[in-house]
Amino acid sequence: MFSRVHKPASSTTLKAIQLSGWLLSAACLVNGAAWANLGASPLVIEAQANRGQVKAVLNVINSGDTLLRARVYTEPFTYSRDRGFQTIPSDSSYLGSYIQFSPRELIVPPRSSRRVRMVAQLAPSLANGEYRAVIFTEALNEATDTIGRKVGIITRVGTTVYVRKGDTAPNLVVDRASFNAKQKHLELFVKNIGNASVRPMVRWSLKQANKVFWSGELAPTAIIALGDRNLALAVSEKDPSPLLPGNYQLSGQLLWGEDNAQTVPFSVDFIVPAK
Repeated sequence: MFSRVHKPASSTTLKAIQLSGWLLSAACLVNGAAWANLGASPLVIEAQANRGQVKAVLNVINSGDTLLRARVYTEPFTYSRDRGFQTIPSDSSYLGSYIQFSPRELIVPPRSSRRVRMVAQLAPSLANGEYRAVIFTEALNEATDTIGRKVGIITRVGTTVYVRKGDTAPNLVVDRASFNAKQKHLELFVKNIGNASVRPMVRWSLKQANKVFWSGELAPTAIIALGDRNLALAVSEKDPSPLLPGNYQLSGQLLWGEDNAQTVPFSVDFIVPAK
């Protein structure tokens, strides 16, 4: 199907953001179970369709000492308000029906990697907007523990893919803030009323009567198009005690894009009630 590795032209904006190894499904290690050495890169792909088409390359990595058999496939996914990433049965923005892989199943020698080429061809009848899927790379070898016993573990790594057709953009609105006394963190509720997903980082500070109590940063966190998230802002480990009852102000910026060029400032008041 493919005669060469595609290098996207400037007319097809393709950003492959490699993150530091979050596994999206069942645990890889149970008593030292095998196939914790499965990896994939990149773990996030964002692309603007050019004439309805996007091409990309997924690298399947075997960092172990044993031959790895693997396959790739897609599922619908979302980011829920509180639980974060999760696969779902269906989604009107599901991209998987338009993706082809070459190869779909592969063998990766020890301490090496192999490329899987992906083509997403959107139907002309599709409305403008964002289409997405998670590509799972799953080990087909039977997992074993340290003494060779078979264990019923499915090991897979997920790459989230966002393909945009036509004009799309995120539009973030900070709705409210609160303090979760049980989890001992601040919560910032953010809505994305735009038609493109986004991964903003948060720079924030907490004040009372212009006195700064805490400040910090939250690493980029996905907020799905037309979705919302409760962003957990960790307080200082040096002062993990609950806030005293009173009025507080949480302010800062949401930042994303190249060099964090896109920003949304926010300032929200909230009350910590008396027990």
